[in-house]
Amino acid sequence: MSDRTAFDTLAPQFRLEIDGSEVPAALQADLVGVHVLEDVEATGMFSIRLNCWDGMEMKVKWIDDDLFREGKSVVVYMGYRDRVEELFAGEISGLEPDFHTAEAPVLTVRGYDRSHQLMKQKKTKSYLRMKDSDIARQIASDSHLDAKVEDTGVAHEYVLQHNQTNLEFLQQRAERIGYEVFVQAKTLCFRPRSIGGAETLVLRREIELLEFYPRSTTMNQVADVTVRGWDPKQKKEFVAKSQAGDVRPSLGATSGPAAMQRSFAGARSLTARSPVSSQAEADKVAAGLLNEMALCHVTGDGVCIGRPDLRPGRLVKIEGIGQRFGGLYYVTSTEHAYSKGRGYRTAFSVKRNATG
Repeated sequence: MSDRTAFDTLAPQFRLEIDGSEVPAALQADLVGVHVLEDVEATGMFSIRLNCWDGMEMKVKWIDDDLFREGKSVVVYMGYRDRVEELFAGEISGLEPDFHTAEAPVLTVRGYDRSHQLMKQKKTKSYLRMKDSDIARQIASDSHLDAKVEDTGVAHEYVLQHNQTNLEFLQQRAERIGYEVFVQAKTLCFRPRSIGGAETLVLRREIELLEFYPRSTTMNQVADVTVRGWDPKQKKEFVAKSQAGDVRPSLGATSGPAAMQRSFAGARSLTARSPVSSQAEADKVAAGLLNEMALCHVTGDGVCIGRPDLRPGRLVKIEGIGQRFGGLYYVTSTEHAYSKGRGYRTAFSVKRNATG
């Protein structure tokens, strides 16, 4: 057992299920590679690459097999001999065979998670006296998805979905208040960004962590955010302001807005006009804007040994890279890749609202 993790990292494994049944051994023998890409701001996807040439009968195989009919459900498991975890659940959307004169044909099976059901059509629809969380539940129900939604607290008199897909609309509503929206298996999740609490796992330089490229900048930071809105009924203005001290929780000692305020005279401020219907909503939007901007203070990309527990929307702790860049990061995207030649690796992107 390696001292890297709780996994037996010398024996990577994967498992595929299609329509609820494990794929036949013959298909696993023809496997070239499996990729799973997940992102908190985009539809998750998978690809399966297979050798699709029968050398005994000198003809193609798998391409015409009913196993890969579009719309069939796929569950991908990855991990190691002593621990394989469900990583992705989605549906087949297309096939891509490659025919090359110097190589045997290869078939790529592609698919997406079920958030693609929220992208079917653009629509215009109004929602009356509903919270954003209520809207998310209704869209989940209309799309035949379960809902795992955290209460947003503020009810809106009127919200317009204007020529947008359901996914575009929900992402817009989520971003303005610091929420995230994604589909996991058959469940639509709508919740605050999970940047509080303890890390899911620790990555140590040259142990689990193979590559890491962090970047920090204050160019995208502001010292404070002011949101202004108008109440046409009472003929008065709503004004809400968020400052550096409102970055919550901070993933380091010095937040992006605080670094901007400390280092540059006349630090930038942002004033935004937003269609808000109450002071509570204005306060929530101002805090959401500041925290979304702060979260881009530090970004990074890396590669580690395959970790099925490294998923978007979770916290990871990175050690062995110094104080400024070491610490907690919010994971925004991951790409899990398995191949017989290279084994199992996980590439990832992260954000952080502060430096150490």
